[in-house]
Amino acid sequence: MDSNSPQPTPRPGLLTFLGGVGTVTGSKFLIETDRNRVMIDCGLYQGLAELRRRNRRPLPLDPADIDAVVLTHAHLDHCGYLPRLVKDGFRGPVLTTRDTARLAELILRDSAHLQQEDADHANRNGWSKHRPAVPLYDEQDAERALAMLDPVPLDTDIEITGDLVLRLHHGGHILGSTWAHLTLADGHTLAASGDLGRPVHPLLRPPEPFTGADVLLMESTYGNRRHEETSAREWFATAIERTLARRGTVVIPSFAVDRTEVVLHQLAELRTTGRLPAHTPVYVDSPMALAALEIYREAFKIRSPQLRPEALAAGESALSPEPFTLIRSLQESLALAESDTPSVLVSASGMATGGRVVHHLSRLLPDPRNTVVVVGYAAAGTRARDLVDGARVLKMYGGYVPVRAEVVNVPAFSAHADADEIIDWLRHAPPPSATYLVHGEPDGSHALRDRIDRELGWTAVVPRSGERVLIR
Repeated sequence: MDSNSPQPTPRPGLLTFLGGVGTVTGSKFLIETDRNRVMIDCGLYQGLAELRRRNRRPLPLDPADIDAVVLTHAHLDHCGYLPRLVKDGFRGPVLTTRDTARLAELILRDSAHLQQEDADHANRNGWSKHRPAVPLYDEQDAERALAMLDPVPLDTDIEITGDLVLRLHHGGHILGSTWAHLTLADGHTLAASGDLGRPVHPLLRPPEPFTGADVLLMESTYGNRRHEETSAREWFATAIERTLARRGTVVIPSFAVDRTEVVLHQLAELRTTGRLPAHTPVYVDSPMALAALEIYREAFKIRSPQLRPEALAAGESALSPEPFTLIRSLQESLALAESDTPSVLVSASGMATGGRVVHHLSRLLPDPRNTVVVVGYAAAGTRARDLVDGARVLKMYGGYVPVRAEVVNVPAFSAHADADEIIDWLRHAPPPSATYLVHGEPDGSHALRDRIDRELGWTAVVPRSGERVLIR
């Protein structure tokens, strides 16, 4: 073609909702242009068996045809499918922040290990429907995925390909989290909130304001709720006091990344005020949580601009309810069962879908002296959600455990913005041509859609899984 000939006008980009629709897990959004395919987030489905089965279904395209993945942050429901994508042919790169890359190393290695461990346990004990049980991916797949992580700076235009430009903004959800802004060759833009943080996060600065885009992917985890911050802190404190008074143990299922740090921050405040006695043991039992804690501590040492000034002023003491005990080995974890001293036990995973907390729950739930404190969002189909919903028995390792312990739900400890905070984040931006409510259960997504329509006058849509729309 003559170099002076007019270039063909690019066709509009195409957005496909591959996951994270009708549920708070499995986030995967595909952007296609004339020349490229880029996926925003690549998460695992968790919770209900029907959702988990989707992890085994092939994507409706060849992963080898995906040019790049953009990770908004390191939680499993946003990055946990990456090793499977690599196993099925994806060859990178994976663009994200430095802190997300470091935290993803912990999460993906742990995920691969737990999947292999669960498959081995199922095969030994015969409780899987599959013969034999096979993990979704293994540790070698995870290592190949980690080799593709490509850290990029915040607030900087990054050319992904010849016709796609990425800019990541501070998201305030966990360390390294972002909201993403993509510019296509035809000039149209798309923004994805990822998991939006809270302006009152005790450690992290508020998310950078939304500045507008033609199309917006907006999370809606708490789209129908308002966090009761002050009340939540009191519920948390009094639950601990009640339990210790009856000589029980408080077990707190906590996400290894960020939620553990927030819980430790709150326990540190209770130590300071005397509501958590100095002689009461506090245990942190999650190897991944301890590794994540070191990454957060490093952020304090280098005075990361992601951290709140008041948190930096407090220094690492913001994460240290001294005295507390780090449980590293499996033997140390098992030894906790031998003590009848009233204590506080923080352990992963946050939704009690796996990890050491499941063993602790199986031991502690039958005793009415004990308390389980759920400190974040619990997806449908998870053990944490079952506890919040009043389950009297929980299924674990092929059998049932009675629930006689007290259960206290403190959702305001979540690092997700609530409905008011989402509206405030959107309020001062020019309206997108379409706002798609994703990463939420139906009630939350539909409530947020109606509120955006009513208060902002924007066109808001709850998409269907697999739906394809134009970016224009």
